[in-house]
Amino acid sequence: MPELQQYAIAYTSYSRGGPGVSLALTKDFRAFERLGVVMSPDDKDAALLPRRINGSWALIHRPMTPLGAHIWISYSPDLRHIGAIISSCWKLAGARGGMPTKLECHPPPIETSRGWLMIYHGVRRTPSSSIYRLGLALFDLDQPEKCLLRGDSWMFAPEAEYERHGDVQDVVFPCGYTVAPDGDTINLYYGAADSSIALAHGSIRSLLAWLDANGHSEHGQERATFGRASLRVLIH
Repeated sequence: MPELQQYAIAYTSYSRGGPGVSLALTKDFRAFERLGVVMSPDDKDAALLPRRINGSWALIHRPMTPLGAHIWISYSPDLRHIGAIISSCWKLAGARGGMPTKLECHPPPIETSRGWLMIYHGVRRTPSSSIYRLGLALFDLDQPEKCLLRGDSWMFAPEAEYERHGDVQDVVFPCGYTVAPDGDTINLYYGAADSSIALAHGSIRSLLAWLDANGHSEHGQERATFGRASLRVLIH
């Protein structure tokens, strides 16, 4: 977080009520300032955008709500009060007919000249098991609750032996990434079959080109209420 001159860590913490989202700050990964729980259970798989959006910090997370397990974005003025009356919360991406029954985002979206590029994973349940696959979506730089493009299908699926067989079968999910000095080469670290961490190389330009060829924009204005936060469903 350049403004804070610190790294921010969004992580899952557990309680009797289930998983919640907590935040911590560090300058050197040796000493940490724990900010505590910022999203109460059941909520997890959170990531922060590295800069403020219209004066507020933006947290992407996956709460369990009456609407299901989808990706949401919440805003905060201070990283301590998130998703309450003083901020707003929108649903970014939800499961669709024939698509995953659960969506989760792990690493922060990548800021590109065209928008925030999100690499997420979806879980589709089948009679025998579940299949985890990766998808792509692009959100507006200044209004990240606005989806510009979302892939119509998955773009990365379990294929290798270590992705298909392990503690949990047929699982790939994004864990983190680095971008090379050229600003285009991406090294994506991902979980494989809940048994190992694997590495894949790619190109941000190629990912955006894939979205152009295999995605479309989604719109919707259905409004809902969740606790004390104001929610707007943008994607069905």
